[in-house]
Amino acid sequence: METLLEAALKARSFAQAPFSKFQVGAAIEDSDGKIWTGCNVENASYGLTICAERVAVFKAISEGVKPRTFKRIAIAADTDKLTPPCGACRQILWEFLGNAEVILVNPRGATARYQMIDLLPEPFDASFI
Repeated sequence: METLLEAALKARSFAQAPFSKFQVGAAIEDSDGKIWTGCNVENASYGLTICAERVAVFKAISEGVKPRTFKRIAIAADTDKLTPPCGACRQILWEFLGNAEVILVNPRGATARYQMIDLLPEPFDASFI
């Protein structure tokens, strides 16, 4: 698990956050143990900004990882109160990771662990369609 946390912290260093200065990194572990990373990428048109969690998920999916075959995700931000995923990311994480473990971390080594169902109770997904 330390490798996953380190990967999320490293990914954070690549964040493009010139407007908010809020750098976030994410690292997802797939069922084969491979780690996929992402960082937030801001845009002057704020609605086009994409979060680190979604970058990591979409990178893995675009390289052939099957949805719901991920073990866990680590999300790194430099905040004292550990930063959970935003609402949009919670929906994407539910759809592509399912009830995976979510680990929050900061550069000082503080961590917190959750299951996705705790962060997104009563989730909407394809089972309703």
